[in-house]
Amino acid sequence: MKIQSFPSLSNPDAQILLLGTMPGVKSLAINQYYGHPRNHFWKLLSAIFEVELPLNYDSKKEMLLQNKIAVWDVLQACEREGSLDSAIVKEVPNDFNLFLSQHPKIKIIGFNGQKAATYFKKYIKTDKDYFYITLPSTSPANAGKSFEQKLSEWKTIRDFITVP
Repeated sequence: MKIQSFPSLSNPDAQILLLGTMPGVKSLAINQYYGHPRNHFWKLLSAIFEVELPLNYDSKKEMLLQNKIAVWDVLQACEREGSLDSAIVKEVPNDFNLFLSQHPKIKIIGFNGQKAATYFKKYIKTDKDYFYITLPSTSPANAGKSFEQKLSEWKTIRDFITVP
C-alpha cells in the first residue's frame, strides 16, 4: 500500500531536527506523529524537558516547538504493508535541502532509530555540516531497550539546545 508522511512539525527557531522513517499504521490512522499509544516518543520528550506529559496532540506539538525541536520523517512516501520499517519499498525521500534552508538554526539532526539514519545517509546530501546522532527507536517494536535506557540516550539532545 502506498503511504505518505506528514508535513513537518517545526518553526524557524528549531535547533534540533528529529527524524523518523515513516509513520506507522496507527499514526497514519489518527493523523498524528508517534500516535501509537505504546510508542515512547512523547513520554521521552516530556521526561527530557521535565514537563508533564501533554494529554492532547496540540499540546504535544507545542511542547516540541517551545523546546526548539522540529520533527519530520526521512521519507515523504513509500509502499509498505503494516508498520515495520523493514517492509518499506519504493521509498521517496523528503526535500531536506529546502527544509534546512528554511530552518537555518538547526545544527543537530537526530534519528529515531537506525532505519531513519540509513535512509537519510542513502538519499540526502546537505550543503552544511550538521552533528548527527542516532538514537534508539521509540517504537514499541524496539523492545530490546527499556524506557529508562532509551531515556538515558535521548537526554543527550537537551545538551544541544541553546537559550538566547
